[in-house]
Amino acid sequence: MFKKSSWEHLRIPFSYYLMPVFWFALSSATDVPIVNIIAVGVILHLFLYPSSNGYNSYFDKDEKSIGGLKNPKKVTIGLYYLSLVFFGIALIGALFINGIFFSMVLLYGLISMAYSHPSIRLKKYPYLSWLTAGVFQGAFTFAMCVIGFVDGSFSLLLEWKLLLPALITTLLLLGSYPLTQVYQHEEDKKRGDITLSLKLGIKGTFYFSAIWFLISGITFIWYFTHIDAQWAIWWFLGSTAPLVIYFYIWFTLILKDPKKYANHTMAMRMNKISSSVLNFFFIYYYFAQ
Repeated sequence: MFKKSSWEHLRIPFSYYLMPVFWFALSSATDVPIVNIIAVGVILHLFLYPSSNGYNSYFDKDEKSIGGLKNPKKVTIGLYYLSLVFFGIALIGALFINGIFFSMVLLYGLISMAYSHPSIRLKKYPYLSWLTAGVFQGAFTFAMCVIGFVDGSFSLLLEWKLLLPALITTLLLLGSYPLTQVYQHEEDKKRGDITLSLKLGIKGTFYFSAIWFLISGITFIWYFTHIDAQWAIWWFLGSTAPLVIYFYIWFTLILKDPKKYANHTMAMRMNKISSSVLNFFFIYYYFAQ
């Protein structure tokens, strides 16, 4: 039942691109048991995210490049069931951590299903899907990680020292999310999915993302100043410099020839650089505090 193509559509390596939020949440929590760090990391990156990838791939039925797969194979019903198996494993694992973490994993999974399921399909609503992805892959995931790390309650998330960095992660996602759609305009239009990037156009997507990257960068600097960790500002700026340079180069190429350079290869390279520099910074920040 579970063909090789179904396992490929889970896109487990793609979880690396979502890992910065995990490390930022860890660096914001205190006295986290090593077993919780490992458990939360495994549940999210090896089961929950792949489940979401597979489920959405099944209903999208993409014929051209998608995140993590340049040439996706035709999906089968086995992918649908495999994604549900992975979701079930994530939920069972979450139960062993605490009830609130389980509830948050469940909600994340259901929202991700609503993103592509034809009866709801949040993906076809440009601004709603943009906000949903930004909030749930950003602030909500940050909060979910913290709850899993420290076995706390929802009241913990109302503390400014955790609420603020959680919101900052959403700002960063609001900038990067439209770029993940920039090479899929033709296929999205064919399915009737008016994504935010399709609505903005290729050049408009880059202007839009540039504004949100600038806002999130300024907010990060303000945050580190606010918590009296000015030393982290220079590490943040130095670590993200390759990302800024690549985005600038890509943006310049887009202005010259949008159709030629708004492609899967350039977008995935952006994802790799972004996730790598942010993972490096947040891991360093965690150990350096």
